[in-house]
Amino acid sequence: MAKRRASLYFDQQDKDILALVNRILESHCGPSEDCLFDPALHPHGIKELATSPVSRMAYAVINLLHSLENGGTQAGDRLLALQTLYDEVLTSAHSLLRRNTARVLMQIMKSMVRAHGRRLAQLKLAHDFRRTVQGTPRVVRRMLARYHLPEMPEAWDQLAFDDHVYDANTKGRKSPTHLIMDAWIKGLRRLTVAYEYCVDQEAAAELLRAADITGIVVRIGLEFQLPFYDRFVSLLWIPRGFSSNRDFLEFLQTPGVQAMMGRGREVLRWRQERLLQVLAAWNVAQRPRLAAAWDVPLPELTVEAFLQFVGRGQASTLHLAECLHRHVQPALQARAAILADKGDQAARAELEALENLGPDVIIDDWLSPEKHPEMPDLSRPAPLSEMPAFLRLSPQELTRELQGLNPGYRLVLGTAGLSVEDVTELLWDCGGAISHLEIFNMKGWMEGKLTGLAAIGELQRALNLGLGPRVKQLVRRMIRHMESRGEDERAAKFQDILRDVPNLWEHYRHNPLKSRLGTSSASRLSFGMGLVLKETVPRRSLAELRRKQQHTRPIPICSPVEECLSFRAPRNPSTWQRLLAKLRWLPGCRHLGMERRRQWKTASEDCRICAHGNVVNLGGLNSAAGNRLLKQKRAERAASLGLSYLNSAVSNWLKVLLGFIPAFFSFLYTQDWWFLAWFGTFIWFGITGARNVVQMVLAAKGATRDTLIHWKDQISVSRLCDSLMYTGISVLLLEVMVRVWLLQDGLGVNVAEDPVLVFTVLNIVNGFYIFAHNIYRGFPKEAAIGNLFRSALAIPVSSLYNLLLFEGILLLGVNDPEIYLVPSAAVVSKMASDTVAALIEGYADSQVNLRMRRWDYQSKLAEVFACYTRLELLFPQEDALVKLARPGGLHGRGGAEGRELERAFIINALDLMYFWYYQPLAQDAFRQIARAMPEADKNVLARSQLVLTREREISQMLVDGLLGRNFSRPLAFFLNKRKEYLRSLARLCRPGRLREPGCLH
Repeated sequence: MAKRRASLYFDQQDKDILALVNRILESHCGPSEDCLFDPALHPHGIKELATSPVSRMAYAVINLLHSLENGGTQAGDRLLALQTLYDEVLTSAHSLLRRNTARVLMQIMKSMVRAHGRRLAQLKLAHDFRRTVQGTPRVVRRMLARYHLPEMPEAWDQLAFDDHVYDANTKGRKSPTHLIMDAWIKGLRRLTVAYEYCVDQEAAAELLRAADITGIVVRIGLEFQLPFYDRFVSLLWIPRGFSSNRDFLEFLQTPGVQAMMGRGREVLRWRQERLLQVLAAWNVAQRPRLAAAWDVPLPELTVEAFLQFVGRGQASTLHLAECLHRHVQPALQARAAILADKGDQAARAELEALENLGPDVIIDDWLSPEKHPEMPDLSRPAPLSEMPAFLRLSPQELTRELQGLNPGYRLVLGTAGLSVEDVTELLWDCGGAISHLEIFNMKGWMEGKLTGLAAIGELQRALNLGLGPRVKQLVRRMIRHMESRGEDERAAKFQDILRDVPNLWEHYRHNPLKSRLGTSSASRLSFGMGLVLKETVPRRSLAELRRKQQHTRPIPICSPVEECLSFRAPRNPSTWQRLLAKLRWLPGCRHLGMERRRQWKTASEDCRICAHGNVVNLGGLNSAAGNRLLKQKRAERAASLGLSYLNSAVSNWLKVLLGFIPAFFSFLYTQDWWFLAWFGTFIWFGITGARNVVQMVLAAKGATRDTLIHWKDQISVSRLCDSLMYTGISVLLLEVMVRVWLLQDGLGVNVAEDPVLVFTVLNIVNGFYIFAHNIYRGFPKEAAIGNLFRSALAIPVSSLYNLLLFEGILLLGVNDPEIYLVPSAAVVSKMASDTVAALIEGYADSQVNLRMRRWDYQSKLAEVFACYTRLELLFPQEDALVKLARPGGLHGRGGAEGRELERAFIINALDLMYFWYYQPLAQDAFRQIARAMPEADKNVLARSQLVLTREREISQMLVDGLLGRNFSRPLAFFLNKRKEYLRSLARLCRPGRLREPGCLH
């Protein structure tokens, strides 16, 4: 019985996805073992013949997440995985929520990989993945909420950023590629990654390349911790003024920077030695006490085990706390078993405390120098004689050295734990070299270290506005406070600052002291990374953001935002845009038919402190999951899954029944003629089913002979069943509620006396009903809006059908056709409505397909012309495209770059040929794009495809694994269709042919 009930849930496709993901996880294959393909291959290109998108995403996520965990340094593999994954998810969505769908798909695939070993959880995720990939807005938004991801604007113009994060090379947990992937999932567009004292060339290169793939603007900064009185202050140095990433990477290799980072590595080694002293103190003092208190053996944590845990990162107190937390898990389990046997109240209280024992508790209780004086205090500077030479530099000396390395830079002072007096002194000490204040830091805010925020904000504002008298008043007030506290020596220094205020005021009046906002996120137990300005996200996202912040105080930062709108003429205007453009002469209509673009702007020097700001955190609190000592296991039963995880066949049958039952009884109730009473429902459903099938096939041109698209592949059974359900409900609405109860019984109006009025009312009600469920189902806006006019268009059509039916019944010899016309009014209305619907929704579906194909072609053609540019620069005196088309190609000339370009041209040609034959409306989309091309570009494009004439060499590439082991279908497709494709393309790109109808044949 349980097995039969379980079969009601999940599809075979879900199980296939699960088996595929688990097979990849358990096979431990590397990228060279058929797991990842050439990134030049388009997700909608020829590799669709070799493997499914789900398998490619699974390969990519597994490689991206596991390469660091396995101790590898495969930066190239991670970047290839990110490129593959990013391309796949971004091209998977079929709705206007393209980027949001891609974010959710990436998150679901990550969760599926991490849920390995929990079959039910993975099945649910596989089912969610298949539902989300369709891009239905309602489903996508539900998944965004489930994974706590605020919806971002599809224009991708939100001001989402984080000016202070860490990766696995410092305090963080994620590799640079993984960090960038998660930043993109959260919706960030700007990121500053901090590296303490030094940065490895490989890490910087990986970070910058990953940012290029996702379009995130990334800055790399070196963070210096300098002694300042009895604590450390943070200065983040971000070199600027480089023309490219290569320029920046070369700058990191200059002798001056290398020498400085060498001294920084000495600081890191010194800090690690002090941290190992803390570990030794824990092993000697606290470990025996814990073992005695828990009455279980607790072995020492060795230095080797701790350093292996740290890996490629920089050892920190947080690393030590997490390593200790993992180290004591066996002892916690043993102690929990002892307490479970006791079962008294004291045992339950201790068990609850052990359950909540996490790294944060370990830092506060086990590693606190206040509670354990034998431990060195890592948060305070050691005596000068014990510190490395680099730490003995004053802020002024450090800034002078940094200015000598590169004149263009940003120097950011972290204000967490600092008072306004500290900030003023550091600004003066550095002689105006500090360009930014990290006015807000999420970690410092949660730890209560931003107590001087308002006073610091007032000082910054006075400097930026050039309010010299106000600056002097603030400094005088600081002096009075110091004198009242007995800090005479520091007060004397501030007297010097007071006398030098004009110089400080003059500098920041012309070079405003700007603001930076960060989180110090290390992807560990803390607030997640990411901040966003409220005005720049959709309104529905604000509710999710408020929910995430309900346990925290609002961020008291207000950053004024300016909205800028720009309009430009489209490169490939649609027919509608051309018609609208002719009306621009009308007053107030000069932007008709233009593309509208919105851009948000904000100035960091205008940030101000306020009670309720417009900045919110995107990450939320990463709360601890507990140590799983309480053994609270929940049974995984199929009965608790709910309707959303039903098997598609069961779900579709339920939908059809939900529509069929009310329709059937409505016809029995309203029809006197036995034929319509018993068979009206079948006629109604037949009209809807036939209309949907024809509409979906024609919208993709799936019945034409010049493509390889099979018409059955274009039919969505789920969408068809949805339509049957809603059309069945419409029978109850139109026949019973409107025609009989409202018009006939309530108003005394029937078809025999006033057919126009009856058909008008029925079509209007039907139009609004269809418009409502179109919006709910996430149909294209063209279809939903078109259905508002569907009623008006269906009125004359229904009258025409009524006239034709009247004449047809007369021809059959029936003296009084009204006997049959009156009861069949709703069916006639239905036929008219579906006739109009086929035109409206079919057009909307075709526009979706055209939009997808334009995305495909734009990305692929950009690659073709980029490769052509590189080829021309490599061979400036030769016609290299002609050489590419001949057997042997470049014959090894051009070195590695020549071979790379030759391979890229072949891949691009194969993808474009696949588009032509297998993607819906690809030929129409290409015709539109080619129409706007200059003749020279069309000539280059046509000649670039001639590389497909190299039959033997391309066949060998496919056999050798260009698309993996499943090369038989791609090879057969290439051999069978290449000549026909080249002839069609030559006719299409011939000068003057694009404007002729039917130029493809």
